Parts: sequence; C-alpha cells; structure tokens
Amino acid sequence: MTDLSYLQLLSRNYPTALAASAEIINLNAICRLPKGTEYFFSDLHGEYEAFSYLLSSASGIIRDKIDYLFARSVSEKERDELAMLIYDPAGTLTRLQAEMEAQEYDNWCRIAIYRLVQVCQTVSAKYTRSKVRKKIPASFSYIIDELLHADADDSKDRYYEEIIASIVSTGTSDAFIVQFCQLIKECAVDNLHIIGDIFDRGPHADRILEELRHFHDVDVQWGNHDIGWLGAFAGNQACVASVLRRCVSYNNFDQLEDGYGINLRPLSMFAAEVYRDDPCQRFTPHVLDENIYDPVESELASKMHKAMAVIEFKLECQLLKRHPEYHMDLRLLLPQVDFAAGTVTVDGRSYEMLDCSFPTVDPADPTALTAGEQELMDRLTASFRHSTLLKKHVRFLLSHGGMYKVVNGNLLYHGCIPMTEDGKFETVTLDGQELTGKAYLDALDAKVRTAFFSAKGSKERESAVDFFWYLWAGPKSPLFGKSKLSTFERYFIADKDTHKEVYNPYYSLVKSRSTCETILREFGLEPSRSHIVNGHVPVKEKEGESPIRGEGLLFVIDGGISKAYQRQTGFGGYTLIYNSHHLALAQHKPYEQIMENPRDSAPRVRIVENMPRRMLVGDTDTGARLREQIGQLQDLLTAYREGTIKEQGE
Repeated sequence: MTDLSYLQLLSRNYPTALAASAEIINLNAICRLPKGTEYFFSDLHGEYEAFSYLLSSASGIIRDKIDYLFARSVSEKERDELAMLIYDPAGTLTRLQAEMEAQEYDNWCRIAIYRLVQVCQTVSAKYTRSKVRKKIPASFSYIIDELLHADADDSKDRYYEEIIASIVSTGTSDAFIVQFCQLIKECAVDNLHIIGDIFDRGPHADRILEELRHFHDVDVQWGNHDIGWLGAFAGNQACVASVLRRCVSYNNFDQLEDGYGINLRPLSMFAAEVYRDDPCQRFTPHVLDENIYDPVESELASKMHKAMAVIEFKLECQLLKRHPEYHMDLRLLLPQVDFAAGTVTVDGRSYEMLDCSFPTVDPADPTALTAGEQELMDRLTASFRHSTLLKKHVRFLLSHGGMYKVVNGNLLYHGCIPMTEDGKFETVTLDGQELTGKAYLDALDAKVRTAFFSAKGSKERESAVDFFWYLWAGPKSPLFGKSKLSTFERYFIADKDTHKEVYNPYYSLVKSRSTCETILREFGLEPSRSHIVNGHVPVKEKEGESPIRGEGLLFVIDGGISKAYQRQTGFGGYTLIYNSHHLALAQHKPYEQIMENPRDSAPRVRIVENMPRRMLVGDTDTGARLREQIGQLQDLLTAYREGTIKEQGE
C-alpha cells in the first residue's frame, strides 16, 4: 500500500474515484501502444548540415513512409519533392515559388497539404491523440488536429476541402506547411540519443546544440571533445588552449566568433607579432569548410594555430606537474627538448625536431608562459566564460548529459569501460578511492558536476576543473581510452612510430560476447535483452571492419558523419534505429553526395535484430514508470472506496 501521506497529495490531482479510474484506464491503454522510435547518433563533430538532414529525414524513414503511401499513385519525382519539402520546407517553398506562377503554386500547395496530412497520420499512428496535440504548433492546433483525424465519412469531405482551400486563399499556406512539416519530423523521431563528440572538426557544433536544445526528447553521453569544451567553460586554461588549437586547425572561425562570440582579435594580434618571421608551415589549417562571416587568411591562421599549440603544451605540463596522481609524467615533453641540438627525447629515445622555432620558450624554464601568453590566455578564458550561448549549451550538456545512460535495455557511452588484458575492469584510484566499472563512471560523472556546482574557490572545485584534462587525454579516461594523445609528436617528429596511440584492451575484448555480457551485467542489464551502443572510434567498413561486435551485443556507430573521417570510413555515418519491430543500422552517403543527387540519397539499412514480438510502451522504461503510477492510483482508488481518503466534493 502506497504511503497515506503520498496518496493524500495524489488526491489533489485525482480528487474522485472516477478521476483516478479514468487515469488508470488511460495509462493502461498507453502501455498497449507500440513503442516510439529511438534514434542513436554519434560523433557529429560539428557537421550541422549533415546532422540536420539526417534528423529531418529520420535517416530515410520518412521517405520510406512516402513510398509506402504513394508509390502507386504519385511519380518518383513528386515523391522526391514531397520528401525534400518535409526535410527543408522553407527552402523548398522559396524555390518553388520562384519557379511557378501564382495559380500553379496555390494548386501545388493544396495537393501538398493533402499529402502531408497522410504522411503525418502514418508517422503519428502509434501515439495517443493527446501526445500528438502537444506537438502541434499552437497557431494551427485546431486545424491540424481536425485534418489529422479526418474520417472516411463523405458528409465531411466539403468541410475538409474548405479548410485547405481557406489555408491557401488567406495566404497562410507557407506558414502552415512549414509547421506541418515540423510536426511530421517530431513524430518520426520519438527519442534521440547522442553518443558523444558534438564538438570539433566540423564548422558548427553551436548550431547542432541549438537544435538539440529545442528537441522534445534528447539525451547526450559526453564524449572527450565535449568534455574539452566543458573544461574550457569551467576555466581550465589547458582546455581553452586545446579547444582553440583544434578550432583554428580546422578553420572553425565562424563557430568561435559568430557563433559563440569568442573574441579572437587578441590571439590574431599576438600570433602575427610573435611569429611574424615564422611561416609556421607545419601548422597550416585543414580547410574542410569555408568561413562566411569570419574568414582568416591561411598564413595568419597558421601562426594562430602554432601559438595555441605551444601554449597548450606549456599548460599541459604545468597541470600534470600539479597532479602527479595522474601518472602522465611521460607527457612532460617540452622539458625533454634540447633546444640547442634541435632534438627531443620521447620514451628514452632522441628524435630530431621538425620545427625548432620557439620564440616564447625559455630553455631554462620551457613550461612557463611569457607575460604576453598569460595575458592572452586570461582574456581568452574570460571570453569563453562570458559567452551567453556557450553558457546555455553547457547547461544543456549538464542537464541532459552524463558519462553513460541506461535506457530501454541499452547501455550508452561514448568511448570505453577501461579494462585489463585479462578481461577484468581496470582499477582506478580517484580522490583516494579505488574504483572499477560502473562505480568509476558514476564517480567521474559526479566529478564533472563538482566543477560547476561546488563552492567557488574550494579545493574540490579546483581539482575537478583540472581533471577535465585527464578526461580529455588520460590513459584511463573512459572518454579517451588510449595510451597517450600524440599531438606533440605529430607536430614535431617525423617518425610515425611515435604517433601511435595504443587503445585500451577494451576495444579488442568487446569483440567477444562474454566481455559484452560482463559489461552489461555490471550496469544491471540482462545480456539476452540488452545491447551496448558507443562511438569514439570510426568504423572502417571499407577495410572490412564491422560496426557490430560481441556477436550482436555491441554497436559502434561512429561511421564518419564528420568529413574529416570519411576517407577512413568510406561513407557518411551511421544511425542506429530502434523501433517497435527491430533494431536497424542505417549507413549514409556523405552529405555532399546526397546534395549532388538527392534522388539517390537513401541510406543502406540493415536489420540487425528482430524483436521476438512487437515492442509496446509497456515494455519500455516509460512503461515501468506508468505501471508504478497505475499501482499508486489503484491504491488511491482503494483508499477512496474504503473511506480512508474522502473524495473531494462529497
């Protein structure tokens, strides 16, 4: 029996036995609906246009619905046009208005609205009317609700025809179509899971986060690149330098200045002055996308890139000296440089440096920032801290994100669970505690939040802010999971053996089903009904790698949405789709290829597991919560009938 005081509180919402009974009926009925479709993306890396397209198209599912409805009655060209209308309604309508006469355009809009109604009815069929109503834009709520629930009664045909005719004659067809398309997209994707690495490499992580921030049901598992940005906002200057180095190296000036309002003028002036005689040839940025609002000449960008790299290496050394407990002494590389000889010692071996121009480095104290560098970092750190949009995005990542998530039998995390060669969970000492597996990830999640929510100036907060660096590049960080981050070696040493980053044993062990079963049980899941979903390591399918590991228990869905990885993977990314019938992997073409030939944009979809029966809401985590509510309402109903609680109004 539910606690009486709680039942008295519950009675305020359900003041009579009839009200409680009605809600029990409603919740039981919801449990019998098919489960909504969940979409899993990973490693978006700032590729806003590609991600927005995949989300808008529901990874090809919307086009499948269009073909299902209209394959026999509508030409392929018109089906293509209807799909593009749903994906990009504003752009499509603008283009068609320019191509058509006014009367032709109005007729096209009438037909499009009829077809959109049918598509929306199909994608929303598994939801209750109340759930769909909550998604309907307020300005057209009555009209859309009426159209969606039109019946086959001929007596109402003229009624529906008049609604659509009036939409067109009043000049509101464009606004109506745009909002209807948005409703279709929201109904097509019930839950969205992002398995880390929203930031870096691509041009607009800021726009991705704005889209996610306004999505109706989304969660994020932090990736190492996301943690770098969280650390920068928290005030970790090594993270600030690292984030800026990566953004400059991938020409992401629009995101920094126009998106987040980070003032780069102090950096450009510093770099132009200090490195004026240095061509910085090894620091030429990768230009995968052109800047629109803040273009920077390649020569200056190269100098800015090197300036931030040198500062990053200095700050890394300072931070690691403060924290010997990180056991990362081998990454103290600047002190290992013989500036007179032009060599550096790495792992006990001496290598010739490819670049020996270090105007800001004092050989007697190579890790010390110059006064100019310190002033620059203070100004840049303040710029990060004062970014209004970045503050909103950090709050979103903290409120909707974490180190991992268990949802509907699936375990989601970005990188790995650190393990030893013999298949056991790695024991890691954190703040005096020896931790493994789930307990380690829980402690890391709490540590991240300590950096934002503990008392300012406290030792706990300072320790947590510094720890972002370990999460970014530490060998036992589950977000990184490699022996080292060889950025220094890649810049300054020709021998590629020094560039190698050895992966944690986890990555080979999870090819075994038994290892995946061990991990799932660690997080309280039954392996026969569960899966692991992670990203972090691009899957090179063109070299024979499979995204499916552990005999179907683990899916690696980092498939190259980022253009920076597409040469390795050979395609444009994965979506994992979990609907009421099956789990499926959608393999996408690169976004540029899709835009060149939209008619050939369909992903290659593989069903990787069929459900033994159709999954219902009652089979999900939501169903478990609903059953708990039903039990509480049944207790309230009993209390009413036994007179323990009086019905209001009696």
